[in-house]
Amino acid sequence: MMHVVTRTPVSVLALVLAFSGVLAQERSRDRERALPPGITRLADITYATIGDRALRLDVYLPTTKPESPMPVIMWVHGGGWRAGSKAGIGRPAPILEKGFALVSVEYRLSGEALFPAAIADVKAAVRWIRANASTYGFSPSRVGAWGSSAGGHLVALLGTAHEVEEWDRIHEENAGVSSRPNAVCNWFGPTDFLRMNDVPGRIDHDAADSPESRFIGGPIQEHPEKAQRANPIRYVTPDDPPMLHMHGELDRSVPFNQSELLHAALEKAGLDTTLHMVRSADHGFRNMEGDTPESLIDRVEGFFARTIGKP
Repeated sequence: MMHVVTRTPVSVLALVLAFSGVLAQERSRDRERALPPGITRLADITYATIGDRALRLDVYLPTTKPESPMPVIMWVHGGGWRAGSKAGIGRPAPILEKGFALVSVEYRLSGEALFPAAIADVKAAVRWIRANASTYGFSPSRVGAWGSSAGGHLVALLGTAHEVEEWDRIHEENAGVSSRPNAVCNWFGPTDFLRMNDVPGRIDHDAADSPESRFIGGPIQEHPEKAQRANPIRYVTPDDPPMLHMHGELDRSVPFNQSELLHAALEKAGLDTTLHMVRSADHGFRNMEGDTPESLIDRVEGFFARTIGKP
């Protein structure tokens, strides 16, 4: 039986404040971190449109084009599906020093469009990467997806729900091109929204103004089918790509059980899945023990080198 934790409802302001610390850290890192030498940024490339709305991405490439096609990693930012920006590459930027190409994508936030808008957008971005691989020197068969928090949820959903054609059809661009990533790195992303309140934390995820409720368009416990449509676990099949999950042991915004649940479902299906618990860490790996920012990046690099190949 599911254990439900009784909580005091949290206001919209409180939820914003809960995520603001992580977002402030992201902005600080972005200001302080210059691009590695020899890297060029190609900004605001339109990868899809919906009505008059253009969806854009930024491409980060070596200034000197490599002799052979590069493995490419698509970064999907966090922010509770309600905030954040593709410009926030403080977390993934070190991967550029390892020789991977990087594509950072924007997607429609919950204040603009409800689920499944965001997953349809990032699916379209994967298709764009493959369709334009020869132009930018990417290898279309070596596409990784990496995201944190809400972005972690979206890349996990990309990995398991790659066969959901209904979401692919929302954007007509590059129809017929696969939106399945070849590997997925999920940093502390939600999975089963209905189980987030199993563990005490700083957010009442069942509240009408929680990030998850705003993402699907109503209180999650009152709309369980909608919530489960956004659950990566629902779509697990034997052809899903390898996944690495990294999550703080003491995460009080997205509880550690979220990565445990997805990892267990993938393991049960016999898939390539790894769960790394970051000791003592809260959301965004704050206050971690044992790991360092460098060791976290080394783990990500090792995973992508194993699954999509070394640059």
